[in-house]
This record gives sequence, C-alpha cells and structure tokens, in this order.
Amino acid sequence: MKNYLVKTITALSGLSFLVLLFGFGWTIQSHFFGTVAATVTQTEATTSQKITDGTTIVALGDSLTRGTGDSNGKGYVGYLVDLLEEKTGEKVVLHNFGVKGYRSDQLLELVKQAEIQRQVKEADYIVMTIGGNDLFRGGRTLIDLDPTKIDELRTEYMENFKLVMTELRAVNPEATIYYLGLYNPFIELGDSDITTKAVRQWNYETNEWLDQDRRTVFVPTFDLFQLEVDDFLFSDKFHPNTRGYEMMAERLASLIMK
Repeated sequence: MKNYLVKTITALSGLSFLVLLFGFGWTIQSHFFGTVAATVTQTEATTSQKITDGTTIVALGDSLTRGTGDSNGKGYVGYLVDLLEEKTGEKVVLHNFGVKGYRSDQLLELVKQAEIQRQVKEADYIVMTIGGNDLFRGGRTLIDLDPTKIDELRTEYMENFKLVMTELRAVNPEATIYYLGLYNPFIELGDSDITTKAVRQWNYETNEWLDQDRRTVFVPTFDLFQLEVDDFLFSDKFHPNTRGYEMMAERLASLIMK
C-alpha cells in the first residue's frame, strides 16, 4: 500500500511538472513569436510609410528652371518647393537639371542620358521650361523680325519638344508633367506685335499638343508679365527677377495642389 502511494504521488508530481513545463514553454513561445511578428509588421508599416511619404520633383529645361536672375538663387522651382512643403507638411525632394542657354535640341540630348532617365523614372512630378532660347536666340531674332524665319524656328522647336515628351513618357508614364509656357520680355519694345504674336503661337501649338496627354499640364505665364513687365524682370531684361519667379511658383503650386 505504501509503495502504491509513493508511486502515485511520484506520477502526479511528474505530470504536474510536465504541465508546468508545457505552460511555461507556451508562454515563452507566444511572447517571443508574438513580439517578432509585431516587430515585422511594424517594420513593414514603417518601410511602407517611408516609401509613400514626401514628393520627388525633377526639373528640366533652360535658365528659367536654373533660376537665372533670382537674387536668392532659387528660381521658380525653389519657391515651388517652399510652397508645397508649407502647404502639405511633406518633404519635397528636388532634382534640378536646368541649364542656362539650353534649347530644345539640347534638352532632347539631356533626357536621353541614363542618369537623367533614372531620376525621371522616380519622379512624382516633372516641371519644365524650354523654348525661349529657340525663339529669341539670345536676342538675334530681334535684329531681323522675319515671321517666316520665326515659323521655321517654331517647326524645329515643336519637333524637338515632341521627342522630349516622348522620351519622358517612355521612362515614366505616370508622373504629371507641368510645362511653363513662354512670356514676352520684349512686350514694351518696338515691334512688340510681332514678338507677342510669335510667343502666343508657340504657346498655342505647345498647349495643343500637350492636350493629347491627360497627365500633362500647360501652365500659362504670359499674363503674369503682360502688364508692367519691367517690374518682374531681372536687370538683363530677359529673365524674371525674384518676384517674377515667385509668381510663376505660386501659379504652378496652385495647379499641383489642385
């Protein structure tokens, strides 16, 4: 009887130990793997948040995109970034590839470069100015305002511009592209009727072609400089001054925010 009682107590003690050990193991397993799972989920969420946060803008074009004439060195793209960050509270990453003096044929060669295409591929927005140097040729067009010659220049420009847009769309089909139209810095000079007509025609044809793509937006600038143009031009009487660039940025920002 005594031996039976001892065996029974021993068996019950062993069973209790196994139950306790199993319970301890389950608690450890639940805590450890639950923590790991939570960590993975949290990491994935954090990574996803980092990917979606912020905006990337690629700026292309001529001296207007570079910001020539702005006393703060920002140009319209710099003020655009300030406005978007202020209004959205998000970080805006800017890659500015504007080059002073660029014409449309030079921009076409630029957008074919591998590094430029890599940046364009990652862009949420692409902003661009081009065509002013094609038209005015550093002032040479003003020496002999020949409408026939201006038409020839416009034809060359449009061919290059279409190829630029085709290259951009091949690399990034989703980004919204904002093209800032031409203004007339010589509107108060003699023969302004010819230069104004030329600028309006170039803007019209560019805008008409952009209408084929719902993700492209033509941004007018002509009216911004139309009245009191000298108040918004740099001392070279061609590029915008600080206020001129700010006005361009304000209009562009309002369209992006819309």
